[in-house]
Amino acid sequence: MSTSPEHDPTAPPTPQVPADPQQATRPTPPPAHPEARERLAAVRAEVAKAVVGQDAAVSGLLVALLCGGHVLMEGVPGTAKTLLVRSLAASLSVRTSRVQFTPDLMPGDITGSMVIDSGAGALSFREGPVFTNLLLADEINRTPPKTQSALLEAMEEGQVSVDGVSRPLPRPFLVAATQNPVEHEGTYPLPEAQLDRFLLKVVLPIPGREDEMEILRRHADGFDPRDVAAAGVRPVAGAEDVLAGQQAVTRVQVAPEVAGYVVDIARATRQSPSLGLGVSPRGATALLRAARAWAWLTGRGYVTPDDVKALAHATLVHRLALRPEAELEGVDVGAVLGSALASVPVPR
Repeated sequence: MSTSPEHDPTAPPTPQVPADPQQATRPTPPPAHPEARERLAAVRAEVAKAVVGQDAAVSGLLVALLCGGHVLMEGVPGTAKTLLVRSLAASLSVRTSRVQFTPDLMPGDITGSMVIDSGAGALSFREGPVFTNLLLADEINRTPPKTQSALLEAMEEGQVSVDGVSRPLPRPFLVAATQNPVEHEGTYPLPEAQLDRFLLKVVLPIPGREDEMEILRRHADGFDPRDVAAAGVRPVAGAEDVLAGQQAVTRVQVAPEVAGYVVDIARATRQSPSLGLGVSPRGATALLRAARAWAWLTGRGYVTPDDVKALAHATLVHRLALRPEAELEGVDVGAVLGSALASVPVPR
């Protein structure tokens, strides 16, 4: 995801010069629910009190919240993945839970299970940590696929089925999962079906020198990453703002040429000789949803091709699979996606 100034949701929108002179006379809808947008934009400043840099990851979490989607954050240990999600939770007035994924974790430890009620002498359902608004699935790739798959129904349908009964989850609902790269010892690659449930995959890089200097300065001044409240992070938005934002995002207009641009990007990945699996129609709709959320956060009531390009890598790269021969040659899937994007003409 691009984090250049023109894509900063807190910045005013950049004026668009219509390619078609008649387009200038068409009414441009303002973004709906501006108060909710301002409060959600303020979340970025709150998170920055505890986390240095990582603006792309913060943007990704906000976009996912507005789309009703989920985020997979990948990075080596020590890049503030867990701290970032905890800071986001502290800046929102919502219910939060955390699950530390381990090799011995069972599906019922996440979804909940039937237990004996000694008082009633019958079985009753005990909710698991998934019954929340913001679930931090910490180091999700350190548990076997059977337990990873316990989240599939929750992420896709917003409900949990136990003992033949479906139980709805609270709204909004976001799974923010962290993982270390699969080449690290003791990890299990996420199955493709699980990856496809994540709206975005955001890679948290090692911070630059200036950011790392700021991190050390904060620690020298007494910052404790286990206590985000002491860093001054406070709730500035609530569940009602997220739900209002979700409603507003559905009203963001998409021109036919922009929708065609999304389709052409998806088709270009399917035609790549390096990919055994291109972007599915679900991936194309995910990109469109993310672009609409990004446009609303930026303060516009319509999607531009730049919105699509800004979200393309984070939305699509984890949905692509290299051919075996391309893997042997060390081809980078991100570079393949970049080539596919470059091959598609940008509508103006």
